[in-house]
Amino acid sequence: MLISLTMTDPIRLGIAAGLGYLLGAVPFGLLLTRAAGLGDIRAIGSGNIGATNVLRTGRRGLAAATLLLDGLKGAAAVIVAALFAGPMAGALAGLAATLGHMFPVWLGFRGGKGVATGFGVLLAAAPLAALATALVWVGVAATSRISSAGALAAAAAAPLLAWALSGRVPALLALAVAALVWWRHAPNIARLLAGTEPRIGAGR
Repeated sequence: MLISLTMTDPIRLGIAAGLGYLLGAVPFGLLLTRAAGLGDIRAIGSGNIGATNVLRTGRRGLAAATLLLDGLKGAAAVIVAALFAGPMAGALAGLAATLGHMFPVWLGFRGGKGVATGFGVLLAAAPLAALATALVWVGVAATSRISSAGALAAAAAAPLLAWALSGRVPALLALAVAALVWWRHAPNIARLLAGTEPRIGAGR
């Protein structure tokens, strides 16, 4: 049973946010590629620590593992915080986990773009909306053959889907995560507008 949360629980909120950030800041893409003997993933491709850049190593299994683990850490942050202090704390922890992935303290605050972690957060907070969002993500990416296009389309759709299928709090959480994802994709957006964004499998 979830513990009730009120405005007089700043300690629980702070702990939830802190734990969420620390979970999100675990750089699975970097850890997995180093363990596989591939060196520093930040030295290749886009320099990102996420699954898309891991895929540029040619190791699909590692990319899939990165995608899964980055999603799981976002989901875990929401679930653990919600059990500890209720759904509002879960939402705060999910947002903190996304920030942790984007700005991990261990890597000089230079992390990933938050797509997989944000999806994991949404999956824990609003499962039906997350599944609908995943369909948008896969559909756009498969049609355009551009990973960032799928991510941006899914992020844009997520708040609306969360509002329709799961209610106000998940929708606000999805909106905050979407804003962060779009902000982190500013260079990708510029390349999309210029027609120079690389397609899946084309390198970079």
